[in-house]
Amino acid sequence: MTVLINSLQNGASGQDRPPLRVAMLSYHTCPLAMLGGKKTGGMNVYVRDLSRALAKMGIAVDVFTRSQDDCAPRVVHDLGAGARVMHIPAGPERPLPVNETERHLTEFVDNILAFAAREGLHYDVIHSHYWLSGLAAEALARAWGGAPIVQMFHTLGHMKNQIARDLSERAPQSRLEGEAHVAQVADRLIAATPAEVEQLVRLYDAPRARIAIVPPGVDLAHFHPIPQLTAKQMIGIPPQRKNILFAGRIEPLKGIDTLLEAIALLKARRITDLADTCVTIIGGNPWADTLDEEMERLQRMSLELGLDDLVAFAGARDQQVLPYYYAAAEMVVMPSHYESFGMVALEAMAMGAPVIASEVGGLAYLVRDGYNGFLAPRGDAQALARRIADLLNDHALRQRLSHQATHYARDYDWSIIAERIAAVYDEVGARQLALA
Repeated sequence: MTVLINSLQNGASGQDRPPLRVAMLSYHTCPLAMLGGKKTGGMNVYVRDLSRALAKMGIAVDVFTRSQDDCAPRVVHDLGAGARVMHIPAGPERPLPVNETERHLTEFVDNILAFAAREGLHYDVIHSHYWLSGLAAEALARAWGGAPIVQMFHTLGHMKNQIARDLSERAPQSRLEGEAHVAQVADRLIAATPAEVEQLVRLYDAPRARIAIVPPGVDLAHFHPIPQLTAKQMIGIPPQRKNILFAGRIEPLKGIDTLLEAIALLKARRITDLADTCVTIIGGNPWADTLDEEMERLQRMSLELGLDDLVAFAGARDQQVLPYYYAAAEMVVMPSHYESFGMVALEAMAMGAPVIASEVGGLAYLVRDGYNGFLAPRGDAQALARRIADLLNDHALRQRLSHQATHYARDYDWSIIAERIAAVYDEVGARQLALA
């Protein structure tokens, strides 16, 4: 534990003091939500698992998120001792598009302040996620006498706009301005990779000295190798069938259409035998009465390419069963146009699944080409098809990459990453004490 945290907990006289308390803000999405939905993914996992890991270190964590269900308990203790999730009313208590939640931000802040006042709580650090939470953090910091703000954006509007195909996919101006503002007011910015540091400096004029590089972690107690036959049995895949897996949100920037095009190339050119191969796409709701626009487009594309016998849209899956899908897969494919990091890739590696990913953002940093997986140019279906064929055709190659991927993921255990985040809390807390 870092020096400041020790001093806050034990005091100079050695007497016990309350533990360091962190207000973790995840305004627009709850860390307990089912993964694979419209706005649930890596950030949800990050907030949930970091909060658990910090609590195990003796740091008290309160996660504040906008209530989306008036029947859900206001306080949930599912994260274990020392961490809890607070569902805070802010606007209608139902799911809303992110751009509609911005107007309820003031109510969110006011209700957090009321909650903290009722319970007599003092927060030593505010850790905010995504730009809307960053704006809430600024208001809370003012009300709480300048509590330091640690901010992680997870995705950046300007980066999203660089790969947007039309106006509907572009980040609104309010987001770009909000991100730029938060980048200036936060006491410390957390970047997942060196590439994200450069993006923050170049696109938002963020002070380089205030940026700390700390990658996300992975729960190795949950994601660890299990026998492939056992995993296939658990999820109903025949033992002889090879499985290609995608897991994530169903949206254009994930590049799922490139995966479908690659499979169609393999089928048309007979580059590899696909007779005992399936492609499983986890995410979204393929059975909805009114399909999401991207889900409808991908299902139609799959039919038009003649892949209905190969591709299965499996919908969102609970985090408890996701490891079986990773373990049952010959590979996990992430053909994204942009990823700030790519936590699915890290989870897959921890399970021993090689990853084929686009050479973009955090994936270019996380996937080491030829060591724990392969990188392919973004949007290049032919290059992706070649790499898929390499892994389907070469069992020894799959085994080697699988072993090396598992070994690589060990350095990202949440216990290690949480220590690094705690060190950031230490730094901003020490700075605040020095300025007091």
